[in-house]
Amino acid sequence: MTADTLRDREAIGALPNPLGLDGIEFIEYATSRPQALGQVLEMMGFRPVARHRSREVLLYRQGGMNVVINAHTADRPTHHAPTEVPTITAIALRVRDAAAAYQRALDRGAWAVPTQVAVMELNIPAIHGVGASRLYFVDRYKDFSIWDVDFVPIPTVDRQPPALAGLHWFGIVQYIGSDRLDDWTAFYRELFGFDELPAGQRFGILPKGRILRSPCRSFYLQLIEPDAGLAEGDGAECLQRMGLGTPDVPAAVAALRQRGVDFVDAAGLQVAQRGALTTPWLGGVMFELVQNRG
Repeated sequence: MTADTLRDREAIGALPNPLGLDGIEFIEYATSRPQALGQVLEMMGFRPVARHRSREVLLYRQGGMNVVINAHTADRPTHHAPTEVPTITAIALRVRDAAAAYQRALDRGAWAVPTQVAVMELNIPAIHGVGASRLYFVDRYKDFSIWDVDFVPIPTVDRQPPALAGLHWFGIVQYIGSDRLDDWTAFYRELFGFDELPAGQRFGILPKGRILRSPCRSFYLQLIEPDAGLAEGDGAECLQRMGLGTPDVPAAVAALRQRGVDFVDAAGLQVAQRGALTTPWLGGVMFELVQNRG
């Protein structure tokens, strides 16, 4: 490696937003019970708006948030097949240039995910994330998007349903292994440009672990070690739940309760202006509300 190459890499790494990160395009759940999870999403204000052209995949949306339910099994290894308990299996990140972002991530040590693209499908580059999850890079999200190519709109459905109580992406909670906090912090910092919030800056009603802020300042990652979280399970590393921002948490809770959503009411976890946590569905699907004006 030449001195010029080292200087070039140092210059790229010094950029405040090296990938041109611009938020979350979608979050994907995998499950063998797509209808059951779909009912949960509809209770949370999402609406089904499109179906994949060739796979058992359905797109739900509200406001600027896209959630994909993936029940497709044909191309998956047995150990990656969807299970009854829904799991978050992917986050798609909006970037300036998907190919360049993908290559930069590989250059910095990321593991590539082989893609199996059918005829007339987009090739969306991805790297391995925590557990069996994937991190996709998407640069088609404005006037012409990935949904215009791979998905067919559901007839008579509003493709842009409004957000309930101003809900929007706030972040993702990731459970990590013991003594892995610095490893995962370095992963997100070196590959994407995330930075760590000061210890005193916290959000919501579960202000534990470490919070990382995206370089585009539009969403957060909360890293929680096994002894620091709620319902920590068997200690496996995973993407555990979505965080939804809203300007008025009690108003959002009231609106969601009218739709049948229940919230945790335990010591330290009661509904408050700063946040709320839904009770789990389908073996562990939860949503966290956080006060945030977006």
